[in-house]
Amino acid sequence: MKIYTKTGDQGTTSLVGGKRVFKNDPRVEAYGDADELISYLGLIIAESENPANKAETAVRIRKDILRIQQTLMQVSAFLAMPEEGTGKALKPMDDAETEFLENGIDQMTSQMPPQKAFVIPGAPIQAAHCHVARTICRRVERRCVNLHATDENLEDNLSKCKKYINRLSDYLFTLARYFCTITSTSETFWLP
Repeated sequence: MKIYTKTGDQGTTSLVGGKRVFKNDPRVEAYGDADELISYLGLIIAESENPANKAETAVRIRKDILRIQQTLMQVSAFLAMPEEGTGKALKPMDDAETEFLENGIDQMTSQMPPQKAFVIPGAPIQAAHCHVARTICRRVERRCVNLHATDENLEDNLSKCKKYINRLSDYLFTLARYFCTITSTSETFWLP
């Protein structure tokens, strides 16, 4: 199979089910941003192998981020469905994935000092990558909200995707702070 198909040379692409749309269609923008987030999370996995991290912590973080990437692939698939029913082969979006993020947030938070001011992103590098991923995640969320406002055919799965994406940005913020904690790096705060 060739990697190039030439079908997008005129600026269109296919959604799930075969419907052709322009590459700047709101759905394409949404799943494109989700793809960017999935890719960026790969940097966090790579950076978790930093020798400053404890081996068991690095293994757990890599495992958790891989699970998140896999869930984001499902989110992307739902974003690429132009109408209800075209993704019948997809398993429904599971609320357990949002609960997984919430449990992760709670677990990390229990091991960190309380946040007393706004955090200014910075060192260590893993934390900086988490903050960039968090901002990409917020863009995905805005794209989902935009889709919801313009498409009446959105099914329950996409509503669950929005909730998951919202919680994921909180998870990534917490993970950034957690990286500061486990590497004994002082956080920088905005103190107006």
